[in-house]
Formats: sequence, structure tokens, C-alpha cells
Amino acid sequence: MRKLLLIVSAFLLWQCESEEKPSIDGIWRAEVPTLIGPIPFNLEIETSGDLIKVFAINGEEKLELDNAFFKNDSLHITMEVFDAKIVAHVDDKKMTGIYTKKLDNNSNRSGVFSASLGDSYRFIPSSETAEYDVSGKWQVSFTEPEGKVYPAIGVFTQEGNKVNGTFLTSTGDYRFLNGNVVGDSLKLSCFDGTHIFLFKAKINKNRLEGGRFTSSLLYKETWEGVKDENAKLPDPDSLTYIKGGFDKFEFSFKNTKGETISLSDEKYKGKVVLVQILGSWCPNCMDESKFYVKWLKENPEKNVEIIGLAFEKSTDPAFAYPKINKMKKRFGMEYEVLLAGAINKEEANKSLPMLNHVMSYPTTIYLDQKHRVRKIHTGFSGPGTGEYYAQFVEGFERFMELLTVE
Repeated sequence: MRKLLLIVSAFLLWQCESEEKPSIDGIWRAEVPTLIGPIPFNLEIETSGDLIKVFAINGEEKLELDNAFFKNDSLHITMEVFDAKIVAHVDDKKMTGIYTKKLDNNSNRSGVFSASLGDSYRFIPSSETAEYDVSGKWQVSFTEPEGKVYPAIGVFTQEGNKVNGTFLTSTGDYRFLNGNVVGDSLKLSCFDGTHIFLFKAKINKNRLEGGRFTSSLLYKETWEGVKDENAKLPDPDSLTYIKGGFDKFEFSFKNTKGETISLSDEKYKGKVVLVQILGSWCPNCMDESKFYVKWLKENPEKNVEIIGLAFEKSTDPAFAYPKINKMKKRFGMEYEVLLAGAINKEEANKSLPMLNHVMSYPTTIYLDQKHRVRKIHTGFSGPGTGEYYAQFVEGFERFMELLTVE
């Protein structure tokens, strides 16, 4: 009998030890392979009992991902709003597994995921010296696979070999990029839960040449740039406008409770209204929503309302409503967000026929107290753009002051 008890006790002890969760707290350096090389990015993991929090670290940004938990011997990190996840086996300060992202056509794209605990660098340790300095502004052009060219501005700051910055385009920015000058090359990357951005280019004095860019596992573009402190993009207030033949902006869509909402509702009468065209899948919209939520809290006396028009990967309420509600909860969006249509811009144009086009997610339509369109701002220059974000904030506050005192 005693021998049996000893065997049972040993088995229970082994079972407890085998189910003990590995230590995962700290900074991880992760990689996912792409057509132009592995994308490095950093994750920070914090645990408290069974609670696991995972953050994507990009320069100054610390972005909390939706959910994390252990199942069997693997860590599951889910980005539910973005239909992406990481599932990885953890063993001796290493993780190996799969990164999966659901595409717009409901198919999945997956790549090998690996990570090591304790490494906080991107491409090379920041202690190494750099031969070149890319700080400043760059006039950039990107070329898509089919040959379409679009302009951008690169804005970078460099300390040693470490580079932070982003690219601005007419439809938004590439958020917080972080990387290094490695020899005669500039390398930048970002992971925000849905996008895995990788930029590479050769540095040739005041030029960036032979650039390559990927935003997913199997997509790439080329790019080049020239140093130009006067680099400019088209005016974001001139790109989207009300077409001839339409004398006002109006809509009628349902919220996630199934209630039909329109500008004629009593709640919006006599008020300045911002109509935010967005999607729960859109990181630039995430940055803009954070800004709007903060501004509303700081300016309750302004009597301003915001209405979000969400364009989602599916218009099926069973799919779209949970995404919208998750987004609202995550960013504290207490204003209405309506399901307006599908993400496809042609479909979006049908939902809002008075606009010349829906060029960008996000786009904001500014309506005065009589609900006349006073301005339409295409895209959003988020906090990763530095001085451009500061300029946006200043201009926004000045224009809102004008609208609310008329």
C-alpha cells in the first residue's frame, strides 16, 4: 500500500511539474519570414497569475494585443479585431510556431513564427556604430506590383544606429517604425497586430535606392527616396469632396443594436457632427479614434457629436457587429459606430454616393451646426509622424473652435 501511495504521489508531482507554465515575462525579439527577408519585431509579455498581457513594441508605442492564454503546451496570442493570431510552443526562452492572418476573401495566410526572450533589438544591437545618418525628411515614391506609383514622405530620427520614424502617404501613415542603419542599408519594421511592415533600402549619400517594402507575407513593393526637408504631399483637405448635383451629406445605417441612425435624429440637431469613415481592421483608424475619444473627454462643453461609419470585411451582422463592439470597447468609443458597408471601396462609394470617392480609411467629414459640409479630411497623420501629428492637432483644434462658436 505504501509503495502504491509513493507511485501515485510521484505521478501527481510529475503531472504538476509538467503542467507548470514556462516563464515568459519580458521582451521578446520575434521574426516572421517574407518575400524580402525576415521581419523582426518586439513583443513584451507581462503575467500575473493566469492573466497574460502581450504588447507590440514599436519605437515609442506599446500597443496591447487583444488576448493571450496557454492551451496545452502553446501560447496563443490573438488579435481578434484584426483576425490574426500567433500560436507558439514555449521552451527554454524560445518560442516557435505559426503566425496566421485571415484575408479579405476569408482565406488564411500563415508563416513561421519564432522568438527569443531577452533580445530587444530589431536588426542589430544598438551598441554598434553607424556609418550613415538618415535623420530628416525624404521625398519618397512607392511602386505597386502593377506599376502604380504613389508619393510619400519619410520622416526619421536616428541615434547611433537606431532609427525611428514613419512614411506618410495621402491615405495615412505607416505608424511607428523602428529599425537600424546596418552598414550602407536602412532597415525598418513594425508589427501592430495586423500589419507586418518591412522596409529596406541602400543609402547613397542623399538618396535611398533599391528600396523594397512588404506589408504581408507574400506581397512586396519597390521604393526610392531623396533627402528633401521641403518634401510635401497633396493637401488632405482637397482629395475628397461632395460631387456636383448633391447639396448635402446624409446617410441612414444601423448600429450594432439594430437601430437605424441618421443625422436627422434629435440627438444631432443643432450640433457640430464629425462623420468618421473607418473600419475595425484599420490601424490608422485606431490612432484617429484614440485622438477623437481623448478630445471629446477634454472638451465636453463643445457640444460636438461623432458618428463612425464602419466598412467591414463582411456586412453580415454576425461577423461585423462583434468586430465593431470590440473596437469600441478597446478604444473607449462611446459615440455611435454604424455598419455602413463592405471594405471594398467601390461598395463604399455606393453607400456614400455624394462623395467623389472613398479614397482612404480613415476619412472625416466635418459638418457644422446646420449639417453643412465644411471640410473633408482624407487620411490621418498619427502620433508616429511627429511634427505632422502636432500640426494636425493644432489645425483640428483651431477649426473645431471655429465651428462650435458660429
